[in-house]
Amino acid sequence: MAPKPPRTAFLSHAIRAALAGGLILAGAAHAGDDASAPDPQQSKGRDNTTTLSGVQVEANVAPPTAEFAGGQVARGGRFGVLGNQDAMNVPFAITSYTDTLIRNQQARTLGDVVSNDPAVRTGFGFGNFSQTFTIRGFQVYSDDIAFDGLYGLLPRQLLAPELISRVEVFKGASAFLNGISPGGSGVGGNINIAPKRAESTPITRVGLDWGGDSQVGGSVDIGRRFGANDAFGIRVNAVHRDGNTAIDGEQRRVTAASVAFDYRGDRLRVTTDVGYQKQVITGGRAVVYTTGITSVPRAPSAKTNYAQPWSNSSLEDTFGVVRAEYDIAPWLTGYVAAGAHHGNEFGDYVSPSLLDRAGNATETRFTVPYIADTATGEAGFNAFFDTGAVSHRLNVGFSALTFRKKAAYAGSLDPIHTNLYAPSYVPVPDFAYNVGPISDPGVTGRNQLRSVAVSDTLGLLDGALEVTLGARRQKLHTVGYNYAIDGVDGAKNSEYERYATSPVVGVNYRFADQWSVYANHIEALTQGDQAPATFNNIPVTNAGQVFAPYKSKQNEIGVKWDAGTVGSALALYQIKQPSAYVDSSNTYVVDGEQRNRGIEWSFFGQPVQGLRILGGANYIRPELVKTQGGGNDGNDAIGVPRFQANAGVEWDIPHSPDITLSARAVRTGHQYLDAANDLKVPAWTTYDIGARTTAQLEGVPVTFRLTVQNVANKGYWASANGGYLTQGTPRTFYVSATFDL
Repeated sequence: MAPKPPRTAFLSHAIRAALAGGLILAGAAHAGDDASAPDPQQSKGRDNTTTLSGVQVEANVAPPTAEFAGGQVARGGRFGVLGNQDAMNVPFAITSYTDTLIRNQQARTLGDVVSNDPAVRTGFGFGNFSQTFTIRGFQVYSDDIAFDGLYGLLPRQLLAPELISRVEVFKGASAFLNGISPGGSGVGGNINIAPKRAESTPITRVGLDWGGDSQVGGSVDIGRRFGANDAFGIRVNAVHRDGNTAIDGEQRRVTAASVAFDYRGDRLRVTTDVGYQKQVITGGRAVVYTTGITSVPRAPSAKTNYAQPWSNSSLEDTFGVVRAEYDIAPWLTGYVAAGAHHGNEFGDYVSPSLLDRAGNATETRFTVPYIADTATGEAGFNAFFDTGAVSHRLNVGFSALTFRKKAAYAGSLDPIHTNLYAPSYVPVPDFAYNVGPISDPGVTGRNQLRSVAVSDTLGLLDGALEVTLGARRQKLHTVGYNYAIDGVDGAKNSEYERYATSPVVGVNYRFADQWSVYANHIEALTQGDQAPATFNNIPVTNAGQVFAPYKSKQNEIGVKWDAGTVGSALALYQIKQPSAYVDSSNTYVVDGEQRNRGIEWSFFGQPVQGLRILGGANYIRPELVKTQGGGNDGNDAIGVPRFQANAGVEWDIPHSPDITLSARAVRTGHQYLDAANDLKVPAWTTYDIGARTTAQLEGVPVTFRLTVQNVANKGYWASANGGYLTQGTPRTFYVSATFDL
């Protein structure tokens, strides 16, 4: 490259030095490398022929885990039992966000990552600090996020992004692809976390960061390959961060680490991923309950904390998974995976319940210990063969999950009187009741999930047209127990055991190199209800009746465009989810339905060198039909905005490729807090900005980053999903420095 003119060079270095100096003065720093775009046909150190979970990728196609132009999204991801595939070649919608994006945006939570997706919005869990995600208008609980294709392994509430290689957001029902989730959510989509593994290029990355009010942290990322032909690999990641957030009085501490080992032989491939995480939240701002109000009050100031300063939650998790696959023959691969998770939580929770529009509310103390143990695994075969002019990719798989939880609870009864806009803080109240031993909770539930899946993807017209046919036969077995007394586990009080079959039909036609069209019918599966004993103090006529698993059905058509430097996808879909209620004869019936019809558009890539784009729009009509007595027919479902849109851009300043500016806008339409649609939550828009630059310090490349979330410090209700309110985060500054040694 020719040298820059002197004036341009001077200006470039002056701007870069000013930006780096400002970042250093604002606080020390953390995370990644520059955002120069990789060649879309390269895989960042991976070979162009790969086998992942038994699904082989042809040598003339970029591996699905390769980054798209711009480096913010991957070319594909894991499609459940079908394995890792290029998104252009399957009849489903997926967006996979990369480690490059995670580092450049300085994401602190999984919600920060998926907020880039126009089909996804984030809230908090019911009464705790877990993140919940809404995809295509239906909730995904944090319990139901997969890790390397397996459910039940990740921390139940929060996950440190430093342990993540890719966040794969699958849009649509997925009971066939992944099986039923442990928590029974994921009707509109699910999320899979891909762990970090050693790459061909050695990595030694050390980061320092500062954010919020006084959060300071550090991280390390080390990866190496060794042995003959670099067959062995190891990747170690660790992070520790502690301090006050931008919310008044809220403090968060996270310590997390992961180790990944892999072996790549000629026929045998083995991966082992082990992780540990502990998160402690003190004075965490909680959700807001709204029973009895007649209108939604305005959101408080973005920094206001209406939680009690003694409220807290401690979350400690250990998890791991081992996966192996072996090429039995050139046309046949067998695979097996097994994983386990142990989670230990203890929370002293306080959530205000609104009394009126003026913000008056009451709070009570609610304390919950929760211990969870999960064992899960899968095994199967993938076969590749031809019958005449038709190719076949046959999958046969078996999966199993066993889950046990222990819990107890205690709390106060006398209400704490407070106000959202002028909170009152009181000493810790004494317990007024106690259910189960707090220090040693007993078993309260066991789940067993079993399934067998069979599918065949038929290739026609030299592979341009592919038809996927399959079904998964699933068994759901759930047992509930009374809370323990005096250290003795309680007696069984409920049991649910049912079988269900989840089919899939998908067609994908790649009618040109850059274009494909697809259609699918696929279903989601959730546990059926049990009729209650009473409703409004009146006996229910079929009390105790256990209903079959609920099947939510999706039909979808779409088109995808891959121009090499930019990509886009457009989908039309309809998802129908059954719902239950007590009818006029006091009989519990499953006659209701939520019907989400939507159109979804996304775009990503690097249309010109130095300019990266990421965003899209989503419109949903979340209609309630066949409601009790028809009273809510035609209304919008609770907590589902009709319109969502994202627009993100990164720009490398011309003649100064080491300086990058970024901006993002997120728009969410109004949503309702009740099925009658009397309580309307206003629409909101937030703006984020950022900058980064790379410099050489003593010969070591150092990337400085600055991110400002919610620049306008807007106070807003981010979510009404679940029938309660989650407030959005205030203006938050993050700065970091990453050393690539």
